[in-house]
Amino acid sequence: MSRLLVRSFGVSLDGFAAGSDQSLQNPLGVRGPELMSWFMPTQVWQRMQKGSEAKGETGVDNEIAEQGFASMGAWILGRNMFGPVRGPWPDENWKGWWGDEPPYHVPVFVLTHHARAPLTMQGGTTFHFVTGGIHEALALARDAAGGRDVRVGGGVATVREYLKAGLIDELHLAVRPVLLGQGEALFEGLDLPALGYSCERQVAGERATHMFLRRKAA
Repeated sequence: MSRLLVRSFGVSLDGFAAGSDQSLQNPLGVRGPELMSWFMPTQVWQRMQKGSEAKGETGVDNEIAEQGFASMGAWILGRNMFGPVRGPWPDENWKGWWGDEPPYHVPVFVLTHHARAPLTMQGGTTFHFVTGGIHEALALARDAAGGRDVRVGGGVATVREYLKAGLIDELHLAVRPVLLGQGEALFEGLDLPALGYSCERQVAGERATHMFLRRKAA
């Protein structure tokens, strides 16, 4: 069976994985981009933004970022990760943050309370809108992945729900040396050891320390 993974998830030293007051202008919340500033200089990110010939850093952070996209057969996103629209969809004009060709290139399952027809984009990405909760989204994603891994891309509430359910097999946190003071706390109220998680290894990158947690097999 394919694994359910979290990869390249930025976290502050005080445990916040998104800033406060998320909006169209601040999709990661106020100061949220600081959590991903390790990722932006990498060759992986630069080529996503500017094409295959773009330059970028090729050190440890880039290598780990590359690993985060390898062997992914499907993604799961919370609705906030797809866009800032709340409540019933007013129309189908909003097609995500990423332009005509999102970076996924595989089926993406978006958790929502409001149905919407699948949205096919350039580059092999199709967004499917799932109203049946995290278990239905996971079942659909695993079926679509065809044996490859499934990545939970966020946001924080979605990752927390899958952690609470003990469904995430591995969790990669990119811990940034910043203090946000407020925002969305990733681990508040979660007892990770009781849920079967332990930290297996850590790797020092150029701009983040990469922590890899794994859930013990039941």
